[in-house]
Amino acid sequence: MSNLFTPTFLLKNKHVQTLYMSLFRKIPTHSFDIQKFELSDGDFIECYWYNKRKAESNKPIVLLFHGLTGSFKSPYILGTMKELDKNGYDSVVVHFRSSSGVMNKKPNTYHSGKTDDAMEFIKSLQNSYSNSKIFAIGYSLGGNVLLKLLGETADASPITAAVSISAPLELDICSDKMNRGFSRVYQHLLLKDLNRSLEQKYKTHDMKSLINLDKKDVKKLSTFRKFDDAYTAPIHGFASAQDYYTKSSSKQFLKYIRTNTLVIHAIDDPFTTPKVLPNKDELSQYVKLEIYPNGGHVGFIEGSLLKPKYWLEERIINYFHEFV
Repeated sequence: MSNLFTPTFLLKNKHVQTLYMSLFRKIPTHSFDIQKFELSDGDFIECYWYNKRKAESNKPIVLLFHGLTGSFKSPYILGTMKELDKNGYDSVVVHFRSSSGVMNKKPNTYHSGKTDDAMEFIKSLQNSYSNSKIFAIGYSLGGNVLLKLLGETADASPITAAVSISAPLELDICSDKMNRGFSRVYQHLLLKDLNRSLEQKYKTHDMKSLINLDKKDVKKLSTFRKFDDAYTAPIHGFASAQDYYTKSSSKQFLKYIRTNTLVIHAIDDPFTTPKVLPNKDELSQYVKLEIYPNGGHVGFIEGSLLKPKYWLEERIINYFHEFV
């Protein structure tokens, strides 16, 4: 298999690439081994292991960080975990707070720059499985979180190798892009889930006093910037949505990464623009950037509409095989 992504003519459309898996890919349900991981602040996240991990195992472990509103149910997660299992890797979806479907305890949830929960879980893996290499994959928002984490830890990174796909490397640019053209459709769909989740918080927390927003006004948060100004920023200690975007964007952390890292991005990604792509001076020598003309957002599908080939999964495994 070639490491170069070459879609056929009918699969070159960015929206076909972006939507194909969620609309047409059917993967049998899987019985995960669910680990409820307690966090130091009294909250928790749920981590879904593809198979029950044996205590004495030294198989490499792959962490998967999903995208915004994603979970173990996402086709790109299920497909990748199935292929990882075939190739000798144990894998676990590290859900961000509330993303597994079980509401977290605190009024806050997660955001594009929140790396501390992931680090707590990774440290626990190091303690429990000291003989196993740890790899990581981040999709979209999860890719931004992963790249930021790798930059923050630098030489102390616990990850052997990592892959980031379709990460929103500059959050303000991506937020504004999502409010233009057909991208507004994606924004609307994602915000429906975000707003619904925020409304649930009002049942267990005094959200009005915390973020100064009435529950009835949650539905008015019609753009990512409005949502982040109203909820994400104040509940996580940022001065504004722009402050959150500036501090949490992973592009500024790329030059500090000391982990072998593959960054995959498509020029036609409808969630972002080529403006977010780093130049050579903004990359460390450990970061390999693969930019393709096509691929959409977390798409990268070859073959035909009736017989698709999920190139991304093979590319990830080929890359990890270099470091096993």
